[in-house]
Amino acid sequence: MSGEPRVRVESGRELEIGPHWRELVRTWGAGTGAGVEADEHALSLDFDLPAAGRTLTFRFTTTRRLLVAFMTDGRRLRGDQLAVAAAAANAWNTEQLFPMLSVWDVRGPDPCIAGVCQLPLACRMTPKDFGAMADDWADQARQMFTRCHQVFRL
Repeated sequence: MSGEPRVRVESGRELEIGPHWRELVRTWGAGTGAGVEADEHALSLDFDLPAAGRTLTFRFTTTRRLLVAFMTDGRRLRGDQLAVAAAAANAWNTEQLFPMLSVWDVRGPDPCIAGVCQLPLACRMTPKDFGAMADDWADQARQMFTRCHQVFRL
């Protein structure tokens, strides 16, 4: 854990995402039963992805202006799968729009498919609304990676 103070959030009070994102993610994670792993820059949660026999990992971090949720099923792509993965990402992004799906680290030793959702740090929402939004992101990510597995054999 990174050692930052724990903030108790009231479920009905709107909070600015920027200063409260860690507690909002922790509260959501606790509600889902997922354990939250923390490091200096991010919080990560793992969920089962039964249809693909894998684990779906969410990693929340921030940029100067955004809360970003990266998601992956941990599968590494072989060189001969990159074109199919790009086609899967294009199909998903054209039909669904979020999470945005992409092929990451194409030039690296371990390219993978990954999704991303983002939220401005300046926006405000209640912990309940944040949880509902994060639940929706997780449901969409499950559908996205299940589709990649079942339809595109990734």
